[in-house]
Amino acid sequence: MNFAGALVCLALCAATGCKSSPSDASSEAPPAVSVQPDADPSLVQVKNPEAFPLATVSSYQAPATLNVTGTVTPDISRTIPVISIASGRVVAIHARMGDTVKKGQLLMEVQSNDVATAFSVYLKAVNDERLAKVQFDRAVLLHDKGAIPTSQLEIAQNAEDDAKAAVTAAEQQLKVLGVDKDHPADTVKVDSPASGVIIQQNVTDAAAAGVTYGGTSNAFTIADLSHVWIVCDVYESDLATVHLGEKADIHLTSYPGKTFTGTIGDIGAVLDPTIRTAKVRIQVDNPGMLMRVGMFATATFYGKATQSHPAVPATAILHLHDRDWVYVPATGSGNFRRVAVEGGDMLPNGMQQIKSGIDIGQQVVSNALTLQNTVDQ
Repeated sequence: MNFAGALVCLALCAATGCKSSPSDASSEAPPAVSVQPDADPSLVQVKNPEAFPLATVSSYQAPATLNVTGTVTPDISRTIPVISIASGRVVAIHARMGDTVKKGQLLMEVQSNDVATAFSVYLKAVNDERLAKVQFDRAVLLHDKGAIPTSQLEIAQNAEDDAKAAVTAAEQQLKVLGVDKDHPADTVKVDSPASGVIIQQNVTDAAAAGVTYGGTSNAFTIADLSHVWIVCDVYESDLATVHLGEKADIHLTSYPGKTFTGTIGDIGAVLDPTIRTAKVRIQVDNPGMLMRVGMFATATFYGKATQSHPAVPATAILHLHDRDWVYVPATGSGNFRRVAVEGGDMLPNGMQQIKSGIDIGQQVVSNALTLQNTVDQ
């Protein structure tokens, strides 16, 4: 473009008022964000809400409860140690850990020098008694003929009595060791002192046994498990609700739905300084040996005062995904909300206790399963 053309363009712009248009700020701004709330999964809507009648949560009076955990342990008063009086080497074991044994059943045999020593003492005592008897008979004969004084007869009588006492003591020693004096053997047979279950075994074949054994004098421990203890830890703040002689319900994970009943037999006098708990012992019968030593248990104690608990018709509770639910009315026509609750004991007249989740006076759908089936359709 030449210089003349440039002048013409400048003149035209000056004449027409040429200028740039301002930018639109609103057109350059980002669009407004619209947030859509997620649907409430617990909220359902039905077309005919009148088809699902409501029930009012009522009040049920029940004793205050305390749940604690514990462990099944043997009743110490029914636990008996098995001890070999003779010290020596175990040559045979006839029972093992976990076996059920009867009173008098052979448990093990111990080879012991104590047997030889005791039998030697017995034989010597028998020989001494025989000699003392001969001397006493001779003394009686001579005394009757006037050949010896009465004092010598009394000496012979005393020797005979001492010899008889020695024989009796030797026989008793053999009996304690478990040896038959008429059929002596080189081993001692150890029998079960009571019927029960072997819950502990401290000997093996060829092991040492007896009261001089360095580890423990108990070869076996036998427990009568027809009656056991549940030992629980109760916090210091809850001890006031636990009383001697009161009943307690026992529940085991191994037997859901089964309840055992026991009696509080002891409340520990010393608290654990770390966790501030006391040991509470519950005495429980064990029919069928269902409870095994070491099992975990839950004990429920019942206080003397009563508390109000919510109660609803059992049909109002829906069991879904291993949890309990009820439906309560929600805002809006035909709307119901599913609420998680913790079901309790079954009550008379088709009612069920609610431990938590709803309050007394609320309304719930009286048949939760029917509503749930309608929603699923």
